[in-house]
Amino acid sequence: PGDFDRPTGTEQLSSAKNRDQIKSIVETLLRSTGEMRETNKALEDRLTLSKNEISNLQQSLEAIRAESLTDPLTGLGNRKYFDRMIGMAVQSALASGEPLSLLLFDIDHFKSFNDSYGHLTGDQVLRLVGLSMKQTIKGQDITARYGGEEFAVLLPNTALRQALTVADHIRRAVMAKELKKKSTGEILGRVTISVGVSMLKQGDDPDALIERADACLYAAKRNGRNRVICEADPEFAIESHSRVA
Repeated sequence: PGDFDRPTGTEQLSSAKNRDQIKSIVETLLRSTGEMRETNKALEDRLTLSKNEISNLQQSLEAIRAESLTDPLTGLGNRKYFDRMIGMAVQSALASGEPLSLLLFDIDHFKSFNDSYGHLTGDQVLRLVGLSMKQTIKGQDITARYGGEEFAVLLPNTALRQALTVADHIRRAVMAKELKKKSTGEILGRVTISVGVSMLKQGDDPDALIERADACLYAAKRNGRNRVICEADPEFAIESHSRVA
């Protein structure tokens, strides 16, 4: 039943031989189908592996990107992250007309902690301040370790009065924590911070906003530390005048 010509076009085989040929062809087809299934499975496995590898690479890249913008000691954003974010925040605030405030703060007498108790205790102080910030700041606010013992908080949609409240909450949160020496449990005292607060004005760029917050921070330092000074305070005017002079 049915004609099965060889590719070379030889005469039709007798029925006995034809059945053998059919059997042989069926076996060959089954073998080929099995091989194709195996090949397909191998290809699918390789495709799955490739997808997994791509996913792993993407995750690694995300981790590297996040790591490049994160301060490893405190878990806050680093200076690179802050510089990127303040540019975007200033642009957005100027375009929308929404207020934007900046807090710059510095750990009081940080060098003496390092000199007296060593760098491990100094690191502990930085972590303590970072933790206080995380516990006080809400979702949209941008926190960063600005450099050394200095930290920054950007407060979108926040005017000066509210920013002063946030600054004082952070100052109190830091001061509320007792510093202990891990190895001995000895109480080393309390950490305090000085804070400078500025608010974005029309025509400002990020540098202008930072400069005013920095001048307020220096005024807070010069006026006894452990305090918040903003650009509406007389101490800021005195500090700005002395810098110009």
